[in-house]
Amino acid sequence: MSAGLLVRRAARGATALRGRRARRAGPYLVLGSLFWLVLTLTYWRRPLCCDAGQHAAVVERLKDDLLHPAHTMADLPGTGSPYYGPYAVLQGALARLTGLSGWEVLTLAGPVHLLLLLIGVGRFVRVLTPRPWAPVPALFSMTLLWGTARIIWSGYPGLLSLTTSLGYPSTLAIGLTLLAWAWTLALAGASPQGAAGAPVRFVGPSGLSGWWGYAGLGVLYALILLTHPVTAASALTGAVALVAARQRSWCGPVAARWALTGACAAAVALPWPYYDVLTLVGDSGMDAMHRRLYEGMGENSWLGLLLGVPALVIRARRSARDPLVLMFVLECLVVAYGWISGHYTYGRALWAVLVPAQFALAVELAAPRPWRRARRVLGGAAAAGACAGFLTVHAGAVVPPSVDPVGFRQPTRWPAYDWAARYIGRGEVVITDGYFAGHALAGYGPNLAAPIWPDPALDERRRARRVADVRAYLAPGSTRAERAAVVRRYDVRWLLLTRWHPVPEEAVVVAWSRETGEVLARVGR
Repeated sequence: MSAGLLVRRAARGATALRGRRARRAGPYLVLGSLFWLVLTLTYWRRPLCCDAGQHAAVVERLKDDLLHPAHTMADLPGTGSPYYGPYAVLQGALARLTGLSGWEVLTLAGPVHLLLLLIGVGRFVRVLTPRPWAPVPALFSMTLLWGTARIIWSGYPGLLSLTTSLGYPSTLAIGLTLLAWAWTLALAGASPQGAAGAPVRFVGPSGLSGWWGYAGLGVLYALILLTHPVTAASALTGAVALVAARQRSWCGPVAARWALTGACAAAVALPWPYYDVLTLVGDSGMDAMHRRLYEGMGENSWLGLLLGVPALVIRARRSARDPLVLMFVLECLVVAYGWISGHYTYGRALWAVLVPAQFALAVELAAPRPWRRARRVLGGAAAAGACAGFLTVHAGAVVPPSVDPVGFRQPTRWPAYDWAARYIGRGEVVITDGYFAGHALAGYGPNLAAPIWPDPALDERRRARRVADVRAYLAPGSTRAERAAVVRRYDVRWLLLTRWHPVPEEAVVVAWSRETGEVLARVGR
């Protein structure tokens, strides 16, 4: 799974005579594999939900037109949408070649993303410390030590969120970020000159060395940026902290190598034909919906901070330039900037604030015994915190109801809309008043008259007008003429209405769902 995950044993018998060493699986390989299996089965057991419809829609639009995909949710061009990154294009190509649907691609992507995330945890921790057990508490700290309030948000690698977001690009981007940080730390920790002044080779976790290693690292950061720009902000901030902490010399060759990293990142990211990454700087379209991250930030993170910050203090006392300490400080500044500036999207950097604290705690808990009293207390508190986090937030996501002895709160099960998609043609426009339908329906191929998510591909003022028109259509007092005007304006063909909303007199009911009571009706020509 990762470098450092196999532990060597002393060679004995015939193996020793041949000069070879037998290997046994390290603790992280064993426990990480078990974690991968349990979480994969949990992810496959539950219906896809939340933002999955949006990401399935991305795959469907690329499946229809790989070079010029439409808007993810509207009958409009998709030029300028940051959803169309390299990884999404790869998924779209896979769907075109295999005939898989967007939902099926997301289902298959989840275990792959989780594997990369586990490899990233292992590699980053192994660059921080040689202690073989350290990645194990790091993994469980990252997934359990958050807070005691339930929050499901893509880009937050808590256990509850991962059970729903494994197939999202944000999970892939976090895994790639951890790999990039491990690579960055390995390069920054190397010395440009050997003991006798001779040049030494730089070897990163990828196996690339020398100038190629720095160039490859730049490409990796560019891929993170194009795959999930919000995560890239945390990734690049962490990279700055790691280089500042470990790079002791800034002689000409060293500066040139890091300049090569930046140049390669720019050379890959800036010419990307599907959207311009520079237009995302200062974009405020997604800020309003992220304000709630700040409003609940304390209750969503207090366990990780309470238990992880003491470990960071211990490391800071040893060295003021400790990489995890500097990373924690800089990522805190990113989150603070989001609050002060009103760009609340930067609240999603909370995961990168917690990871240095969680990993610092893990390194301390992996220290060989006997432990001093302070470390024993810290270990007991960490175990209690992990249990508290699991029982109050995460247990319902992984414990099946059939074997649940307590009655943990289960995540909401989202309905499927394949019953409606059978009647709606690809690209046809739908008006819906349902929360679930509004999030999921575009993932089957149809379009919405009013996209629910902001997207740089659609001016926010135009999207707001569409939302207002749909609300006017659905208003109880709307007239037939007013509804007909909205139908003509957006070429609406279908209504998907909850059981509480009356069907307009001009609509023809085609199907309904026994599960939700929703009604599909045809309108327009």
